[in-house]
Amino acid sequence: MTLGSLLRQIRIRQWTKNLVLFAGVIFSNHFLEVPELLRASLGFLSFSCFASAVYVLNDIQDREKDRVHPKKRFRPIAAGEIGVPTAWVIMFLLLATGATIGYRLGTSFLILEVSYFVLNVAYSLRLKHVVILDVMIIAMGFVLRAVAGVELLTAKEEISPWLMICALFLALFLAVCKRRQERVLLADSAEAHRATLHEYPPELIDQMLPVVTAATVISYAIYTVSPATIANFGTGALVYTIPFVVFGVFRYLYLVYRKQRGGSPSEILLTDGPTLVNVVLWVGTVILILTTGIGEVG
Repeated sequence: MTLGSLLRQIRIRQWTKNLVLFAGVIFSNHFLEVPELLRASLGFLSFSCFASAVYVLNDIQDREKDRVHPKKRFRPIAAGEIGVPTAWVIMFLLLATGATIGYRLGTSFLILEVSYFVLNVAYSLRLKHVVILDVMIIAMGFVLRAVAGVELLTAKEEISPWLMICALFLALFLAVCKRRQERVLLADSAEAHRATLHEYPPELIDQMLPVVTAATVISYAIYTVSPATIANFGTGALVYTIPFVVFGVFRYLYLVYRKQRGGSPSEILLTDGPTLVNVVLWVGTVILILTTGIGEVG
């Protein structure tokens, strides 16, 4: 085992999914407070350890099926770069590290991390074979991340349920896009890689995507104009960030349908220039609005 294979195995690129944990500190308007940012950063590291442990477990369970996938066959365990016994040791070390950091951040946060891991163990062992439920479990993983980000706040504040709903539908959007990409990429060998893929004919996925796409955009739009949001931040200017969300969703659909991408949101975030610029502009605009009071009410 080399350092390179170890880093690829724990999938550091996938850690970008855990940036959702910073939503709590950003949308509670505490992102300028160093202690809160430090807790969010430690929470990000802790949750990333749990997430990497899940990736290792999945790769151990799926190593034979991954070998028939044109891309996943290069994963360290499937390729034989890391042996199964070594992989188990890596998984337990990741769990121990994540739990140690998580415990210091609070019992509630640690419970959410453990819940995330247990949910994903159930997914890896059985639930990934249950059509529809498989994508919903992936989405719940993102919701748990968002809730965990709120639990990290020293000053406990209630985050709008619309923001949580938006996180749920965004995660469903990404999960359904992933299923479509797998279905198209693997074609006739799809079932050999993932048993449930034959239950996702392209026409079904193409009906599911408009639903979750619309729900994602609408739930975020409602969040920005919600009276509770305006009262919390003292501004209604967050509505001006909606175009960034619309562009991001449409860009992702373009990559899925025209470029046959969408299997890895983290890869798209890191490699697709327009998507990365859009995310940076969205975050920058949100921070600008919340720090300067643009559109301040009352």
